[in-house]
Amino acid sequence: MKYEIVAEQGRAKSAHIETVHGSIETPVFMNVGTVGAIKGAVSTCDLKEIGCQVELSNTYHLHVRTGDKLIKQLGGLHKFMNWDRPILTDSGGFQVFSLASIRKIKEEGVNFRSHIDGSKIFMGPEESMQIQSNLGSTIAMAFDECPPALAERKYIEQSVARTVRWLKRCKTEMARLNTLEDTVNKDQLLFGINQGGILADVRKDNADEISELDLDGYAVGGLAVGETHEEMYYILDETVPHLPRKKPTYLMGVGTPLNIIEGVARGVDFFDCVYPSRNGRHGHVYTHYGKLNLFNKKYEADMSPIEEGCDCPACRNYSRAYIRHLLKAGEMLGLRLCTLHNLYFYNKMMEDIRTAIREGSFDDYRRRMNEALAEDKR
Repeated sequence: MKYEIVAEQGRAKSAHIETVHGSIETPVFMNVGTVGAIKGAVSTCDLKEIGCQVELSNTYHLHVRTGDKLIKQLGGLHKFMNWDRPILTDSGGFQVFSLASIRKIKEEGVNFRSHIDGSKIFMGPEESMQIQSNLGSTIAMAFDECPPALAERKYIEQSVARTVRWLKRCKTEMARLNTLEDTVNKDQLLFGINQGGILADVRKDNADEISELDLDGYAVGGLAVGETHEEMYYILDETVPHLPRKKPTYLMGVGTPLNIIEGVARGVDFFDCVYPSRNGRHGHVYTHYGKLNLFNKKYEADMSPIEEGCDCPACRNYSRAYIRHLLKAGEMLGLRLCTLHNLYFYNKMMEDIRTAIREGSFDDYRRRMNEALAEDKR
């Protein structure tokens, strides 16, 4: 991987990355396709049309449905889903957090039950790396535990220490897998994950420790899981400076447009979140003056596009009134058009952010967007 910072403004940075599956311009929003597809009937052809650079899929979900071994037999995830641009796979670690009621964590890894059929599953660092290697993603995430943001200090400290031990095992296993003859992607990259809840001292110590491992990139995990926006920004202020600036930084699972802009201001390169697709499937669409709920009756006879000047497939071709009609009628096309619009909005926002950083106007852009999006006009 080649990572080159091409512009900086304060802590905000814009970089050019070269990977085996093509280039990435950062800051970038990764479109979330949990099981190899964006919910809302969005195809990989659609993703290219709306400016997606990186698609994100879920290790755990692809392991329990279809299966990573079968996907490897079929040529890997890129070939399976017909996507020739970068893919990031998360490690399955967040499922350790979200499936808390049916899990048991120990040093070797985690025993838990499938949410599909209740079957027993064991996943540790080696298993996570093996699954991601079978998928052949561009970037693999290290296996970690995501402790609740507001958990007690003792629990968080023990969890973080174990996650570091797991990270070292991930690095060793990834190096081994990348040498095997039948490996789908021998250039697979590994990102480590910083954890520590909202304890700034734990976060900083952990960032210093994992930075010494000289990984391909680093993520800040365990945020947007219960803490306030102000707490999240504080942790980013304290933590990101302790991660290598000349390597990619990824804020996992975040977030709203304003969350992303504030993350960029603190030095983050990569973002992902289900908000644009999830909100789209509920008729909530993003604009530069707030979020609209197209189920509202006031849009019943509104023949304007979702947002004037937007070049997404929905706004180029259809009105608010028609999309509302589709949503009220339960037609899949309504959900699809809202999802396409939202993903386009996020991808175009990231393009605007990159342009602003590279032109030296990011501070002005940040101020304008904060003012414009401060009120949610539903």
